[in-house]
Amino acid sequence: MTTVDPDTGNGEVTIRMPPESHPLISELRPFKVCIEFSLEQPKGGIHFVTPNMEGTPAERSCHLFTYKSLYENSSRMWFPCIDTFSELCTWKIEITTEMDMTAVSCGDLIEVMQMPDRKSKTFHYFLSTPTAAPNIAMAVGPFEILVDPNMHEVTHFCLPHLTEILKHTTGYIHEAFEFYEELLSSRYPYSCYKQVFVDESFIDMDPYATMTIFSTNLLHSSRIINQTIETRTLMAAAVAEQFFGCFLSMASWPDAWLTVGIAKYLAGLFIKNKFGNNEYRYLVSKEMKLVQDYEHRVGGIVLDPAAKHGTHHFFVWHRQTISPKYAEIFQKKAHLILRMFEIRIGQQLLIQVLNKLLALAVSSAQQKFLANTWGNTLLSTSSFTKIISTVTGKDIQPFLDLWVSQSGCARFFGSFVFNRKRNVVELEIKQDLSAKGALKYVGPLTVTIQELDGSFNHTFKIEENKTKFDITCHSKSRRNKKKKIPLVTGEEVDMDLSAMDADSPVLWLQIDPKLELLRQVTFEQPDYMWQYQLRYERDVVSQKEAIAALEHYPSPATRKALTDVLENEHCFYKVRIDSAQCLAKVANSMVTSWAGPPAMMTIFRKIFGSHSCPAIIRQNNFSNFQHYFLLKTIPRAMAHLRNLHAICPPEVFEFIMALFKYNDNSRNKYSDCYYRASLIDAAAATITPAITIVGSGQGLSTDSLTAEAKRILEEITRCLNLEKLLPCYRHVVTVSCLKAIRILQKNGHLTTDSTFFINYAQYGVFRDVRITALECLVDVIKTDLMPGDLYWLLDLIESDRDKHVCHIAMRQLIDNPPFKRQEHNPLHTEDLVERLWKMMNSTLSHDSRLRCDVADLYFTLYGRTRPTCLVIPDNLVVLNLKDKKTRMNPAIVPEELEDMFESDDDDDMNLNSSMNAAESDDKEINVMDVSPLKDDVSLKRKSDMAFDLMMSDHSMVTSLTHNEDSNSEFKFKLKGTSMEQTSDTMATDKKTPKTPVTPSSANLSFATELSKFVGVKPEEDITVASSFTKDTDRLSDDSMSPSQSSSAPASAVTSQPTSFSGLFSSVSMVESVDHSKLHKVKKKKKKNKKHKHKHRHEKSERDTSVDLFKDSEQESVLSLDRFKEGHKSSESSTVNSPSVFNNPPSSPEFEVI
Repeated sequence: MTTVDPDTGNGEVTIRMPPESHPLISELRPFKVCIEFSLEQPKGGIHFVTPNMEGTPAERSCHLFTYKSLYENSSRMWFPCIDTFSELCTWKIEITTEMDMTAVSCGDLIEVMQMPDRKSKTFHYFLSTPTAAPNIAMAVGPFEILVDPNMHEVTHFCLPHLTEILKHTTGYIHEAFEFYEELLSSRYPYSCYKQVFVDESFIDMDPYATMTIFSTNLLHSSRIINQTIETRTLMAAAVAEQFFGCFLSMASWPDAWLTVGIAKYLAGLFIKNKFGNNEYRYLVSKEMKLVQDYEHRVGGIVLDPAAKHGTHHFFVWHRQTISPKYAEIFQKKAHLILRMFEIRIGQQLLIQVLNKLLALAVSSAQQKFLANTWGNTLLSTSSFTKIISTVTGKDIQPFLDLWVSQSGCARFFGSFVFNRKRNVVELEIKQDLSAKGALKYVGPLTVTIQELDGSFNHTFKIEENKTKFDITCHSKSRRNKKKKIPLVTGEEVDMDLSAMDADSPVLWLQIDPKLELLRQVTFEQPDYMWQYQLRYERDVVSQKEAIAALEHYPSPATRKALTDVLENEHCFYKVRIDSAQCLAKVANSMVTSWAGPPAMMTIFRKIFGSHSCPAIIRQNNFSNFQHYFLLKTIPRAMAHLRNLHAICPPEVFEFIMALFKYNDNSRNKYSDCYYRASLIDAAAATITPAITIVGSGQGLSTDSLTAEAKRILEEITRCLNLEKLLPCYRHVVTVSCLKAIRILQKNGHLTTDSTFFINYAQYGVFRDVRITALECLVDVIKTDLMPGDLYWLLDLIESDRDKHVCHIAMRQLIDNPPFKRQEHNPLHTEDLVERLWKMMNSTLSHDSRLRCDVADLYFTLYGRTRPTCLVIPDNLVVLNLKDKKTRMNPAIVPEELEDMFESDDDDDMNLNSSMNAAESDDKEINVMDVSPLKDDVSLKRKSDMAFDLMMSDHSMVTSLTHNEDSNSEFKFKLKGTSMEQTSDTMATDKKTPKTPVTPSSANLSFATELSKFVGVKPEEDITVASSFTKDTDRLSDDSMSPSQSSSAPASAVTSQPTSFSGLFSSVSMVESVDHSKLHKVKKKKKKNKKHKHKHRHEKSERDTSVDLFKDSEQESVLSLDRFKEGHKSSESSTVNSPSVFNNPPSSPEFEVI
């Protein structure tokens, strides 16, 4: 990627200016460069939607739009430009379309000119604000236009017949503008804003300068509840990115965390303002959990890749090479770091900093003819640090060094003991630094203790991995308690203190309750403290943590606490939802001691049951949104209840089926489609594995179904048939039905039929239905091991028109892979390896997001090692000279070496230079090319890594096994035949087994490279400094399908790169050596068997030494002399393979070190 990176001045077209233009350039006068180009059948950057229907393009709603993926710059794929965020310019855009089409682009619409033929028209747009090419877009189609009634500068565009739902969806957008302008004390930086809703969008929200392209699936009517929050959040985030991301863009990729983080931070403040503080804190907690899980499972995320490259299987230095999942979590972490920064300096000061950045950018953008003054419209980490210092007078460099330049999050383990005699809490906090993605935190940490006399905060300095603190309590034991307990909110409540320790005044304890750090806390305290925290703590994050902890304490007291929260109307609705799900797990753990009706049935009938007959649900009324979400959640939670026989209780099953029967939405102003979908999910969750009878010889049929399974299948069939006549919003009922059918198949109630899901996955079906069908198909592939379905899915990913569906299908394969690493599986074949490798390197070169998805799948299936399914010639044996072991397949990596590939150790070997590492990857070093030796090159050291030796009676081959450390050397043995044997081999052995060309199966041909060795003095030890900078096993940005070397001696007749017949036909011995000298050399070799040489990458030539030994009866030393002037080549010699004239040994054996 470095060779075409515009940020480094590469990948650009150089235009030579004529001499007559030089005076204009010296006077800084503008000049015009015209580039005529044609774009034919583009594969990336621009997308055409052409439904297969009859009629004109406008009648079929044909349209096109451009796209980019997250931070990727894709504008160069549809028009010539300097495609980088750091090159700014103004834009004049002209788009000619048919008369019934509308063109939307960035900037102000100056005019629309009708062409003389009256068949087309031209839209003229002008963007006077300096903008980078990646922030330029366009969309053309038969759009219906809606001018916002509250802000005339805002215009909305949608496809035909969607204007009514467009009005409702966009009716609030003016509130987002007003909020941001008031918060930042700065006006919207552009003169207009356009929202375009298209079909088959690349991502749901794609912001550009003065416009944003949205997915049509975000539109909704006033009858839909669930979609409202998601759509409004995305639209608010798009407006925030107009300020930071489009107007103030990143200077380079290492600065992307700033624009992304600030935009997400502003969008979070909007959510906090419009949806409440509980919704905002719950969102922060959820994002923090996602970041923690990813860094613990995959590896740390470095916000500034210039500081540290990381150890991922992809290259984080370029936007086009990072994993899409990494990019998604990158956004969330950037938001969390900006929020932490707000806590450090205060929200008011941070807003002043953002206002200062906008003021400087606006002033800079007004300089129309001086491009060098537009630098303030680019946001970099250094400029941000300077503005922080100017506005606040604070140095944030230590904060950036800890959280931006390093990866990982802090991981705390805490426990405490109350010392009654001293009336102190002895708190112990440890950090786990051994886990992947762990960060050593040094700094302040807040601990909150809720005592009988109130809540008290304590701040401690964390310096060591294990720290103990003594906290003096403000309260005495509960014998001296007050009547009411004051909480942190100032509220005083009555508590039942019978469960707590009579000698302790501590009710509960929390570490970092305000989420001031990016951390993961595992805290140990008694179950009654978690119960008190759940009941009386008013913070939703603390309640959520208490619910997660109480799952491990199944008891009547825990059941009572969860029930109280579920019934409490003052609790946040998402906390009540979590309580219902936790209560089902607790009930299953207490199945032997559970008394009374099934969990939550009484609560459900109390809230939603009819007054005259509580067993019958009332008519739907979703005006209370909290009750609406509980109505969907409680049946799904109850469906997971199990009795002693591990099956769903019959009364729970009948209760769920009754909800289908008595569902009445006739007087409800809101749609019940999501509620009906949740009932189908609940019915599917009651399914347990079927009891099969072996020996009948007949397949499964509806007659063999159990009564419960048959009723569920009948309900699913009824809902599917109804959906075909009256489809609901986004086909959510169909989605749930497909998932339920797959659950019936997995549990043995129905025969697995992949054709059923393939039919629903065809192009033309609604996107959500296709994605669900593909998810079920991926599960079928894994369980039933069906190669045909797997290759059908790969064909779809390569050729389907909807790129978002292709992306989701690939992510589903990654999350649910068809087989595990090194597993013997019918799907684990050479063809699959070749297919994925080709998709990564050539087929999907136009779509970097999908290409990185394939790289993630390849790493999931094979890791960094050679795939075990690749064939190795049968006559080759792999020997490990260090461990004295023999292996037939070098792809099998020992378990003790597996951690080596994942480690993130900062030792001297791996810390040469991060910038030099990127440069060295671009050069391919010839490991067999050596220079004349010096006297001191034969110094020996102990070797760290043993090299695999592949031996044959008639051929030799060198194999490059994966090694993370590019400075390590290899030791291998090469054994060849005599001249006579070689000739016989050429005549008889013309073929070798086929080896697929994969990143690790590309072995260097020794027959090609041996001739590049130079001659040295006799008896001198010769070593080959094997320096490999291109790691073919690592899926990084410079990975490519390796090719076999084609240069070989003319006389060597080989059909495959691994064939070495006729290897020594042009090599002769220089001289012979007596037995005494040979004996000394051999003893010396045995004594220094393990050693290693230091690599010198900066040298263009390598010093090399070779130890030569004799096999069987006669021992001799073979010395290869450099081709000198006056020497004559043999008939088989080439330029790269000089001949050496002397009699060859009968059976030479070499030890190349």
